[in-house]
Amino acid sequence: MGARIVLSLRTKLFDHVQKMPLAFFMRTQTGALVSRLNTDVSGARTAFTDILSNVVGNLITVALVFGAMFVLSWRITLAAMVLIPLFLFPARWWGRKLQKLTRESYDLRAAMNNVMVERFNVAGAQLAKLFGRAHDESREFETKAARVSDITVTQAVYGRLFFMALILMAYFATALVYGWGGVLAAVHTLDVGTVVALAALLGRVYGPLAGLSNIQVSLMTALVSFDRVFEVLDLAPMIQERPNAALIPRGPARVSFDHVSFRYPTAADVSLASLESIAVPDKRPEKTVLREISFVAEPGTLVALVGPSGAGKTTITQLVPRLYDVQSGSVSIDGVDVRDAKLDSLHERIGTVTQDAHLFHDTIRGNLLYAKPDATEADLKEALHAAQILPLVESLPKGLDTLVGERGYRFSGGEKQRLAIARLLLKAPDIVILDEATAHLDSASEAAIQKAFQEALRGRTSLVIAHRLSTILEADQILVVQDGKIVDRGTHEELIERGGLYADLYRRQFAAAEMRAPAG
Repeated sequence: MGARIVLSLRTKLFDHVQKMPLAFFMRTQTGALVSRLNTDVSGARTAFTDILSNVVGNLITVALVFGAMFVLSWRITLAAMVLIPLFLFPARWWGRKLQKLTRESYDLRAAMNNVMVERFNVAGAQLAKLFGRAHDESREFETKAARVSDITVTQAVYGRLFFMALILMAYFATALVYGWGGVLAAVHTLDVGTVVALAALLGRVYGPLAGLSNIQVSLMTALVSFDRVFEVLDLAPMIQERPNAALIPRGPARVSFDHVSFRYPTAADVSLASLESIAVPDKRPEKTVLREISFVAEPGTLVALVGPSGAGKTTITQLVPRLYDVQSGSVSIDGVDVRDAKLDSLHERIGTVTQDAHLFHDTIRGNLLYAKPDATEADLKEALHAAQILPLVESLPKGLDTLVGERGYRFSGGEKQRLAIARLLLKAPDIVILDEATAHLDSASEAAIQKAFQEALRGRTSLVIAHRLSTILEADQILVVQDGKIVDRGTHEELIERGGLYADLYRRQFAAAEMRAPAG
């Protein structure tokens, strides 16, 4: 039963975390979250295993022994039973002590787990080496590990003291039986043999009583695990599918933003202080990131988002797949508000490639099949060919079965990006979102990718955060975003003719890139 409980809690917790919004993962320590699924869930099991294995048998033993003693001498039996609360008081006191230590131990283990998760990945290990902080990291880890070791020793000492306290109570009860029984035997009220039998029976009840007392200690410490597990389970996901959600059918898609205003959720909205190791209260007023955003991307058109860093371009693209919910206005696909759509159908229609393409620590084949599990070998090669990376993959000794490494670090930035684009092409979505997807590519690679994109984006609605001039020139509509507002819109020629922010950005960024392109 304990194993089944662990399985149920762990799977429910994993499934629940999967449903949490993106803002939750932006605030939560990965190691602390992993610790909830491993250490805390396993700790919750002890409450069931200890209780079920000990309480029933011990209760039966105590009841039978005291029943036999009651038959021999009800006076001495009642006197011995008066001492039972003395077994319970130490359990309550030690239970509280151990509960506090257990919580601190779990917090420290979660912090250690987070350090390992962050420092043992490629990016973290590289940063520690480049800044020469490896020794400092080791000392910090040793400090946490030493405190965990101290807590373990303290728990062991408390456990031994608790056991000694129970033994003392047992000796006191035995002395009481022999003392009072001896007096009764001297006046011939009780036989000596009965006194010895009572003492022997009382000796049989010490172990079960100690076991029952220890259950309270185990339960109080196990409740720490339950608190930490259900703390996460009780945190309701902000993004939830409505009961009568609509299915968005496949086909040409029309994306519409209607007076959308948005602010990012606060820590209290989406996260837990215990999952954020350094929780600094943010007393600043909530900042509205987007204000009255309205535009329409017609089926098969390419809409480019242009503006300075921090203007809100990425935020706009994140509202389409409903990574966040708007505070006012609406985002709709083919007239269906994304908040009223089935999440699976919504995500099936949308494909995204970000600037920092993420690849799982798996083979090339495994990463591609993540987009389309039933894809054939021909499908995979066709997607790789369209992404202009098939010759490279075929040149590798293991081909599609080559391990990409954690986050794909065994490949260059441009190679990772093209693998991510191949994954997008394999999914064949109706709506494509490109968040500076060609930022890591050189001019030659970009030209090949742009050609692939022309085929991939044909007939599909595209939202592209422009990083290269070629994307700007091909856009059917350019939205100029500044401070969370669309300050201008139109084609490249129209915006250049009108001047303003876009013309200034073009002269400072895109025109300079265009002049450098022939030299590259």
